[in-house]
Amino acid sequence: MNYLAHLLLAEHSDEGLLGALLGDFVAGSAFEAWPAIVRREILIHRRIDGFTDRHPQVLALKAKFPEGQRRYAGILIDVYFDHLLARDWPRHEDQPLHNFSQRVYRVLAEAAAELPPRLAAIAPLMASGDWLGSYRLRDNVDRAVTRIARRLSRGGEGLVACLPTLRLHEAKAEAGFEAFFPELRAFVDETRAALMSR
Repeated sequence: MNYLAHLLLAEHSDEGLLGALLGDFVAGSAFEAWPAIVRREILIHRRIDGFTDRHPQVLALKAKFPEGQRRYAGILIDVYFDHLLARDWPRHEDQPLHNFSQRVYRVLAEAAAELPPRLAAIAPLMASGDWLGSYRLRDNVDRAVTRIARRLSRGGEGLVACLPTLRLHEAKAEAGFEAFFPELRAFVDETRAALMSR
């Protein structure tokens, strides 16, 4: 999943939101330096990614991409799923998307001195471009994918080349998301309960 999904599924405390974003940026001994709630949400972030990568709906959607594009399909699907979340936000969350996004940007700004370098570099861009709120518009999926492609050390053009394939299979992607996301939410609830009972 991409940023918005991880944040929606996180504990909605400041530390929980921070942990949801740190999952892709913290490794090794740096993990232990964070408070317990942040560490728990980092672990949940990683389990969400594993659950997503193995889910039959996601695997079926990846199979729609030509073999040469499948290595990038997961990134594209993650971004598209964030678009579906943002577009239909009131179905998933009571707090307006704008308010939720602004809170996330505030949490990142307040933690700026502690953030890993890669997250510290993109956090101001995320806020100034309202990345989270921008996902609600379909054209911004293509913009987000192009932005991600520029950050890849190699293969960025391969990621962008997948965009027409996604457009061909958007109805399948939307149906897959509708089946997948409730199962993901249930998985996250179970995972959080298990981690909190330790």
